Amino acid sequence: MFSSRSFLIAVGVAFLAGMVVSLAVRSSGAEKAPRINNNTLKEIVRERWRVPLSSSRNLPGNGETPVWLANAVQEATGGSFIIDLFDPGQIVPAFAITDAVRDRKVPAGYTWLGYDQGKIPASALIAAKPFGMEPWAFIGWWLHGGGKELSEKIYVKHNMKPLLCGISGPETAGWFAQPLKSVDDLDGLKIRFAGLGGKAMQRVGASVTMLPAGEIFQALETGVIDATEYSQPITDQALGFNRIAKYNYYPGWHQPFSSIHMVVNLQVWDDLAARDQSMLEDLCLAATAFHLGLSEALQGPVIEKFEDIGVSARHLPDDMLKKIHDAANEVLDEEAAKDEHFAEVLASQRQFHKTYRKWRNLAYLSKDFDQE
Repeated sequence: MFSSRSFLIAVGVAFLAGMVVSLAVRSSGAEKAPRINNNTLKEIVRERWRVPLSSSRNLPGNGETPVWLANAVQEATGGSFIIDLFDPGQIVPAFAITDAVRDRKVPAGYTWLGYDQGKIPASALIAAKPFGMEPWAFIGWWLHGGGKELSEKIYVKHNMKPLLCGISGPETAGWFAQPLKSVDDLDGLKIRFAGLGGKAMQRVGASVTMLPAGEIFQALETGVIDATEYSQPITDQALGFNRIAKYNYYPGWHQPFSSIHMVVNLQVWDDLAARDQSMLEDLCLAATAFHLGLSEALQGPVIEKFEDIGVSARHLPDDMLKKIHDAANEVLDEEAAKDEHFAEVLASQRQFHKTYRKWRNLAYLSKDFDQE
């Protein structure tokens, strides 16, 4: 039986241990919980984040990268930093992620910033620019052309820190129920379209609507829309577009690149240890490389089987592309006239691309000499 002195010592030790655990878990608005490592019984979870996604984890081409990132963070920190991922709608709707991060309802989100276009006009350029740069050129602009600094300057006003954390190459130009024969076919066309590309399509006469991924198939099936764009072939096929819209058009003029960002609440970011900030930035760069490599590797095998499933892959007519190109430039210039941040990002991207393409046009092989 314990003596009174032994009992008081035991209580004191338990109290001090509880205080140590409480102090070890910093208050940052993120969900944190102490956890004992099964091997050492000493490891504590320092950070535990609930991170909503704008695209579901089960969508091939889009879902693998955030899963890779979460696993990499856990492994890099020995299990002391956990990222719990949530598909669209589980805790936050796909189009409301940055609002939730801004208001600290969640510590961070993983999303396509083009969904912010209505409240942060320049976000559309950060996410994808019609007739813009290839993905590797965008990475160059982000890291070495002032893109990162410009984006941070814009998003700090909205209480967020943006980290480039994924990127893919061109999307398809869309899935259409009927073939496109002339520019006139765009007039009155009911199509789901996102970002600045949607505004360009409106300019050439299309009736544009915006839908999250989970609602597109039903809209196609019921005739609410005649056509849609969303992502790359492997992702679009997983969503079933090819079952209804048999004409898949290229090139993806509206999104030659699609950048994905992890946005972190600014107070949460500032509360992080410097080592965790560096770790997240480094692993997001690694995730960007992972995503780009994956997106390039996955599309060819899908397109190779189009004929077997009755899908026709086609190029948009040149006159149609020219009309859309002119409309896109009009939209870009008009948006720049309305918003100073949009104008600043657009000027930066155009200047970078003007210089970059001197290198690209000289150094890269023409497709006439494509590898056999």
